Amino acid sequence: MKSYRWIPETGSGLEHLVLGQTNEGIIAQGVVIGGRYGDDYGASYRIACDAAWRVRHAIIDVAGGGHLELFADGDGQWRDGDGAVIEALAGCTDIDLTASCFTNTLPIRRLGDSLGERQVIDVAWVWIPQLKVEKAQQAYTRLGMNAYRFESLGSAFRADLRVDDDGLVVQYPGLFKRTDIARGCCS
Repeated sequence: MKSYRWIPETGSGLEHLVLGQTNEGIIAQGVVIGGRYGDDYGASYRIACDAAWRVRHAIIDVAGGGHLELFADGDGQWRDGDGAVIEALAGCTDIDLTASCFTNTLPIRRLGDSLGERQVIDVAWVWIPQLKVEKAQQAYTRLGMNAYRFESLGSAFRADLRVDDDGLVVQYPGLFKRTDIARGCCS
């Protein structure tokens, strides 16, 4: 397992992530603390992916209340914690937590070499701390070695991300920067 930390470029906050791999796939466990859009928050998340980096299960808990659990089949069908199909998320392949820069790694790793050309994807976009979930369209394009363009197609927002060799964000201009190098633990 490896651990990573990011801080916001402005304001205060922290994201701490422990990333591990099992025989079944990838497990990401993280905590985010900060303030955005006028709301202070503290939340934990656990995202389980299969070996191809397709999201299969996500749990998000907000400190002080709020719990969200989602299941995905890896092919665009999502269910809530009770097993009910969430039609509004049909076709979403990834999850994007508004308070986390780690979730940019999911499409970067899943799409791999196809990012030589712009790839448009649908994601389950989770607002933190509200835990509101909606479908959002995004695009990723490889710009060069360890550099990707992220575009939010529902707005004019775009950012050129710098990542490490594992596809984890090192610099997300205007939002996040990594505070230290990856640390191995618990070998």
